Amino acid sequence: MTASTTLHGPEYGPLNGERPEKLLLLLHGLGADGNDLIGLAPELAEIAPNAVFVSPNAPQRCDMSPMGYQWFSLLDRTPSAILAGVQASAPILDTYISEQRDRFGLQDGDVALLGFSQGTMMSLYVAPRRPAALGGVMGFSGKLVGPELLDAEIRSRPPVLLVHGEADQIVPWQASEQADILLSNLGFETELLVRPHLPHGIDREGIDAAKAFLKRIWG
Repeated sequence: MTASTTLHGPEYGPLNGERPEKLLLLLHGLGADGNDLIGLAPELAEIAPNAVFVSPNAPQRCDMSPMGYQWFSLLDRTPSAILAGVQASAPILDTYISEQRDRFGLQDGDVALLGFSQGTMMSLYVAPRRPAALGGVMGFSGKLVGPELLDAEIRSRPPVLLVHGEADQIVPWQASEQADILLSNLGFETELLVRPHLPHGIDREGIDAAKAFLKRIWG
């Protein structure tokens, strides 16, 4: 997957003030922008003080929210339309990951993704199709798009953390459960955290799980 891209968004770190040794890309959901997730960076940096955090705006203006961005449109929510939207943006994200990796002089294993909702869907689609495994993928409140395609298209298997609220009325929590089962069956190292009473969002326990995941993959 290759495509030119000019994604931009806020950045944070490294907390230790030195040259970055790790990179975490934060990928927002529908109608938001890069500022939506960059607020997680200061706390996550406690675990990875040598990491730079980059939170780009998605490539499209949101057609449901004039102030935000989207990775793909949800005006048509049929599985085929969502898959087509993900596939159209996948080369953009894939190229952006490589650009940012090279910008900081890092290796693929030094790069991790944290996605929310659409950002999770993009992360779970792009990461396994990259030729070298990323350090890891953290997916909040999302799902695996085009699961029937993955087995034939896997090129790498980064570890995956999935976090989802039981009270999510936007993306049912069972979507993460199904993704966890499929990824595990395909040889991925996976972890699933389902949060009781949590709607479509990220809570304290989810952040703590992300911190533990980063500590595990990056030491």
